[in-house]
Amino acid sequence: MPGTGNPYATSDLGRRVAARRARLGLSREEVAERAGSTPGYIAYVEERVPAPGAEFLVRLASALETTVQDLAGYTADLPQGGAAAGRRPRMEEIDETECWGLLDDHGVGRVALEGQDGPALFPVNYRVVDREIVFMTAADSALVRASASGTEIAFEQDRLDEAFSQGWSVLVVGPARTSPDGDEAVRQAAAARFGPWAGGGRETVVTLSPRRVTGRRVVVPGAPGTTD
Repeated sequence: MPGTGNPYATSDLGRRVAARRARLGLSREEVAERAGSTPGYIAYVEERVPAPGAEFLVRLASALETTVQDLAGYTADLPQGGAAAGRRPRMEEIDETECWGLLDDHGVGRVALEGQDGPALFPVNYRVVDREIVFMTAADSALVRASASGTEIAFEQDRLDEAFSQGWSVLVVGPARTSPDGDEAVRQAAAARFGPWAGGGRETVVTLSPRRVTGRRVVVPGAPGTTD
C-alpha cells in the first residue's frame, strides 16, 4: 500500500488527507491526477501547513471520495449513519473470504460480551493474524476474564458510505484466549506493532478464534461499486 508520507504532518488536514489516501490505496500521483493537481502539491498539503483554496479542497475531497467536512475534521465527533436511506436499497450476504478481505490486516472494531453487569461493548484496535482477531487489553479487564473462562465473544467491524447510504458489516464470533508468557511470540509481536490507541498499560494479548464469520452489505442501485 502506498505510504502516507510524513506520519506527523503538521496540520490536521494533512494528516486526514494522508490517512484517507492510504485507506483508498492511492499514490500521490493518482490523487493528483484525480484532483487536477501535481504530486508535489499533494505532498505539500500532507506535510506542511497549507491553506488551499475552497475550490481545490472540493476537488481534493472528490478525489479522495469523501467530503470537505470530513477532511477538515468537522464531522469527527458526529455519529455515523445520519443520512437518509437510499432509493431501493437491498441487503446482500458477504461470503467468508470477502469478510476477511474487508477486515484487512488491522483496524478498529467492537467487541461484545456478556459481563457481570449484563451485555458490554468495547472498541478495540485489532490485527488479523492467521485468520484470527488479535488485540490488546488490560490484564484486569472484562475481556481477559471472559477469555480465561472460555466465554465466546463477538467482534464487529463496519464501514459506511454516507453520501450513498450504503455500507457493510462483518461479524466474527468465537471463543477468546489470552496468550501465556513465552507463548505465541508471533501474535505478541504482531499486536505490539499495532498497540492500543487508549494506552494505559493494555499489554495483555487476546486472540479471538472464529467459530462463525458472517457479513452483510446494504447496496443502493446506481451507487459506486454497484452493477445495476
